[in-house]
Amino acid sequence: MSASSLPSSPSGPSAPSGAALVLFSGGQDSSVCLAWALERYARVETLGFDYGQRHSIEMEARQAVRHQVAARFPHWAERLGEDHVLDIRSFGAVAESALTADRAIEMTERGLPSTFVPGRNLVFLIYAAALADRRGIEALVGGMCETDFSGYPDCRRDTLDAMQTALNLGMDRGFRVETPLMYLTKAQTWALAKTLGGEDLVDLIVVESHTCYQGERGELHPWGHGCGECPACELREKGYAEWDAAGREVLVP
Repeated sequence: MSASSLPSSPSGPSAPSGAALVLFSGGQDSSVCLAWALERYARVETLGFDYGQRHSIEMEARQAVRHQVAARFPHWAERLGEDHVLDIRSFGAVAESALTADRAIEMTERGLPSTFVPGRNLVFLIYAAALADRRGIEALVGGMCETDFSGYPDCRRDTLDAMQTALNLGMDRGFRVETPLMYLTKAQTWALAKTLGGEDLVDLIVVESHTCYQGERGELHPWGHGCGECPACELREKGYAEWDAAGREVLVP
């Protein structure tokens, strides 16, 4: 288990230092990662990608989450730095999937869900590293997870370790690809949110973050907005139910 993929102590370091760039979609996982980074780094910048998603909801959710984090957590607000959004819609057109085109969400003949965007995390990290190089940042933080995930091969820690090596060789830097959720279940991700920011952060994630592949923002369920039927909603709802049934105190390893 890679040291960069493990959550450290709940209280974080006593004196945050350095800088981190969070791959920030505005979803549950990246919102928890943003809080995780704000506990540990003196400056935290965020990076979002417009890759031709079927809906703009998550781009709106990014700003809502950032705004609420700054408003509700003053000690984090002073560490929250610039937000960057990169237009990579040409990549989304090449790597067409159910996230970028009007296609059914189903398993494909390769045994992968139709929501899989080939190489998406690899492309994200290349752009993130190029930006981080110019911003003087070495920590790249992402919400990739191989415990509760949708079968995406680019979410595996082995993939990210290889990518980290390639980035450091190709840019002659010392980047660290940090994945605090890598070995957590969705229930443990909810627990980590509470550990980091209490019920206030949990409430923020429920109300403001967006995970649903269908872009549904109608009914507010106990676990958040969403259609309740797509794989992303099912994972989020299931994790919340497990965490709630455990007394909202599931231990994070």
